This record gives sequence, C-alpha cells and structure tokens, in this order.
Amino acid sequence: MLIFTLCCISLYIRLTSGSTPSDQIFQTPFEIFKTPGETAEISCSHSLQNYDQILWYKQSEHEIQLLGYMVGSSRFPEKELNVEIKGSADIKQTCTLTVKDLSVSSSAVYFCAARYHSAAYHCSSVQKPP
Repeated sequence: MLIFTLCCISLYIRLTSGSTPSDQIFQTPFEIFKTPGETAEISCSHSLQNYDQILWYKQSEHEIQLLGYMVGSSRFPEKELNVEIKGSADIKQTCTLTVKDLSVSSSAVYFCAARYHSAAYHCSSVQKPP
C-alpha cells in the first residue's frame, strides 16, 4: 500500500510490503519522500503460481481508481493518467508503476493486486462517469 501526503513542498509516500494470501504479494519501497513535480516508482511482485496479472490502484479519500494493469509483459495503463507500467506480471518477476509529475492530487494510497488470468476470464478497465 502506498500513501502520498503533501506537506509544505514535500511529498510523502508510504508502502506496506507483503499482502494476503500468505504474504505472497510484495510492494517496495516501504516509504518514499518526494516533492511536487518529481516522479515516484513503486515495484510489485508475487509468488502465486499461475497468476500473470498485476493491477495498480489509487485510493483517494472518496474513490478507488484503476491506474492500469499488466498481463504477462503486456501493459495497459489507463489513458490520460500520468502513469507508466513496465516489467512483467509473471511469478517472481517485477512490475513497476511510475507516477510522473507528482502534485497535490497525487496524494492517495497506491497498491497493487495480483490476479489469475485465463482465456475464459478477461480483465476490463473501470470507466469514469462523465
């Protein structure tokens, strides 16, 4: 989990490493201190057999927003968001979320999730209301 909090001119990012099931999903680093305009990188990996998707989310005070996802090494960032996703979502690989040009609106909790992907089950993006 990642928390951006803006204080004065510094941006604070807090991550928790490990997650369920059985602490097999990991985010790093634990904390990042940034100033507005800078870039933040968060890495996610997992040790879950047959899981080949990593999804990235931003949780602000009133909503959870899908930032994008990766299936294997194919990346699908949400359009018009200032993020980049790279790496691989495969087991014991690293998927990295880059949040560019940090601002006050970047203040939120950021987290990754791992998911099983099969031909019968496809990932879709969350649509924003008009």
